[in-house]
Amino acid sequence: MKKIVFVLFILPFFAIAQKKNLTMTEAVNGMTTTLAVSNLKQLQWMGNTDYYSYVINNDSAKVINAYSPVTFATQPIMTLAKMNEELESVKLPALTAIPSIHWLSNTSFYIHNDNKYIQFNTTAKDTLAVDVIATLPDTTKDEMLCEKNMQIAYTASNNLFIHAKHGCVVQLTQDGSEDIVYGHSVHREEFGITKGLFWSPSGDKLAFYRMDQSMVENYPIVNWGVTPAVVKNIKYPMAGRNSHHVTLGVYDTKSTRLFYLQTGEPADQYLTSVTWSPDEKYIYVALLNRDQNHLKLNQYDAVNGEFVKTLLEEENEKYVEPQHELYFIHEVANQFVWWSQRDGFMHLYLYKTDGTLIKQLTKGNWVVNEILGFNKKSQEIIYTSSEASPMQKNVYAVNMNTANMRRISTTLATHTAALSKSGTFLIDAFTSEKIPRNIEITNVITKQEKRLLTASNPLENYQLSTVQLVHLYADDSTLLYGKLMLPYNFDSTKKYPVIVYLYNGPHVQLNKDAFPYSGNLWYDYMTEKGYIVFVMDGRGSWNRGFAFESIIHRQLGTVEMKDQMLGVDYLKSLAFVDTNRLGIHGWSYGGFMTTSFMLRQPSVFKCGVAGGPVLDWSMYEIMYGERYMDTPQQNPDGYKANVLLDKVKNLKGKLLLIHGTDDDVVVWEHSIKLIKKSVDEGIQLDYFVYPGHPHNVRGKDRVHLMQKITNYFDSNL
Repeated sequence: MKKIVFVLFILPFFAIAQKKNLTMTEAVNGMTTTLAVSNLKQLQWMGNTDYYSYVINNDSAKVINAYSPVTFATQPIMTLAKMNEELESVKLPALTAIPSIHWLSNTSFYIHNDNKYIQFNTTAKDTLAVDVIATLPDTTKDEMLCEKNMQIAYTASNNLFIHAKHGCVVQLTQDGSEDIVYGHSVHREEFGITKGLFWSPSGDKLAFYRMDQSMVENYPIVNWGVTPAVVKNIKYPMAGRNSHHVTLGVYDTKSTRLFYLQTGEPADQYLTSVTWSPDEKYIYVALLNRDQNHLKLNQYDAVNGEFVKTLLEEENEKYVEPQHELYFIHEVANQFVWWSQRDGFMHLYLYKTDGTLIKQLTKGNWVVNEILGFNKKSQEIIYTSSEASPMQKNVYAVNMNTANMRRISTTLATHTAALSKSGTFLIDAFTSEKIPRNIEITNVITKQEKRLLTASNPLENYQLSTVQLVHLYADDSTLLYGKLMLPYNFDSTKKYPVIVYLYNGPHVQLNKDAFPYSGNLWYDYMTEKGYIVFVMDGRGSWNRGFAFESIIHRQLGTVEMKDQMLGVDYLKSLAFVDTNRLGIHGWSYGGFMTTSFMLRQPSVFKCGVAGGPVLDWSMYEIMYGERYMDTPQQNPDGYKANVLLDKVKNLKGKLLLIHGTDDDVVVWEHSIKLIKKSVDEGIQLDYFVYPGHPHNVRGKDRVHLMQKITNYFDSNL
């Protein structure tokens, strides 16, 4: 029997003061513009010190201030006027505002302005020296600065270069092309990969990815903004087809020697978790087979690239998903922390570099989100996790010797924190249902807190929805979190149309304890227009552990639809819901889910809007698609069950498909093929494209997008 928890709505009888309605522009872009929550600009630690700084960059003052976390005394470091004086002295254009600054120490920082790296040094009180570190070509990509020696590695025309401080440029490779790519992130940025260049701790050596994608089929992306239209081919490895081959090179700046790690065969394996040892003697790489069910963490000699040993192996009948580099504690070369989901949740494990497991550091039915750093005095790793609630992220500490855990956060909320290099102080910004943003400096040992900012509510005068947290239980008794957004002037005697917004796929969580509590001002905008909005994170979504996320393995769309139907049943149980006027909307995986409902469960929703939808997983990328579905050859029944192109004849309601013409994530072919199939079957559906946009529609055009979606629901619900 499915269990449903009903939420009791108790609304006041007294008159409600008149408040403003959101405009569409405010609903879409307001939280980053006119309705942005106040913040401290560029709040950060100053290099390796415990001093922090932030920038005042308004009309009345443009200054960088430094502060002590003990006395909190203010010390002006630099003004924009002084920066411009120094820039003028080296014949560089003046700045109109203080740009992003990157501290090297408490007396030195650099900026990256256009194609120049410029270092500023405060040599004495009220004096400043400027040093142009490098001026790079306009065509550079993938830039990576080594702060130890101010060398910059970068790519141009797919070849790899190093720009030494003050002008000497060394070209490391010659064969770069569209087929051979150096220094770029690989494997479609899965497995936690965000970069392709890795400086050693001293900056004497550079590790880099080399990707041979000559065997991967070309895929056309058409630029319709010129006449005639121009085709740009990209390499898009689809599930079950050829994948690219990746190796890892090393360049020694002292000896000028370049060599490759002996990572061996098969060539289409995945290389991730690239980590230098603190003493630079070794490089650690996690090798994952293409089936993604067997991982080896290998150690390689950083002098010649030879294989040294395999430190550990992980296997899982579904998949193993590495997402993090090794974490060496306080630069100790013989111990590291490894991230693993081996017990069902992402936790931290302490290893020796000979492969011996010392202990599991964190444990419980919750996940570790990030490592913030290490406090040598208390011997504690500082990290964030979902221990208190999967809707929150709080700060904790675990002792590396005893594995004793303690919570540092005194306010349970969603925290974004940065630890000072000493591990003593936190810059802690947090938000929750009732807290737009608070920022504090926290001593991790004493837990003493100093409030730096208490942000006011920029939405106080708006007619926002009343958000109710809903608990539902899946057929295996797993708790699911949902949010129900009711109109500001909700009347329980009326019948309301409902829009279900969903994603329900891996690595995404929609419902969090954060401001605004709805999670998206467009939801609030729709409730102003008389809709109810419902959002639920079913099984398959993120931050609930391996079993919760991986239950969708080999059957994408099946369990997720079952869980979302729990939400539909819940909505139908509410007297104020018009069960004949249910709509559904989602983007990307949510677009896949929306189309799945409209074609696989066609009687549930009256209309749907699917953006950038995957409609056939055999046309999606290898790394993601094969992790969750295996290959089409290994899992033909699974692919057949969730392919949507052959189900268009089932459509009963109204369906709007939306796609960006330049989408290189879910390629345009998905929706084009569904359109063709609908014509073949004599089925009418609606379609809209955004020329020049990739997978997501951003900027001012997003206002147009959300108005298009809103109009569709207005017309059909």
